[in-house]
Amino acid sequence: MALREIDHLSDEMADCVDNCFEAAQACEWCADECAGEGEEMAKCLRLCRDVADLATLHARFMVRNSNYSEELAEACAGACEECAEECSRHDAEHCQVCADVLEECAESCRTMIAS
Repeated sequence: MALREIDHLSDEMADCVDNCFEAAQACEWCADECAGEGEEMAKCLRLCRDVADLATLHARFMVRNSNYSEELAEACAGACEECAEECSRHDAEHCQVCADVLEECAESCRTMIAS
């Protein structure tokens, strides 16, 4: 089923759902890679796992038309921004890719809130 077929999802919400799931995937990949890179990557790993959980939960709440979607969007955007900042400090490809995806997700969450 395409997200565009769900009546209560605006275009902004559908984009946000897509971006949240992409962010969760990027964060799981990044966290897994960070796990093998030593203690200096611990903060990145923890933030990525937090974002993966928040982004997935937020997407699920949007799809089921939850009353808490806006609050989760704000939390997700903030976590994405913090994690993107941490990831961007590292030269590893997985961190750079993750930072880019997270910036897009944060922007999408904020756009959804504003709409």
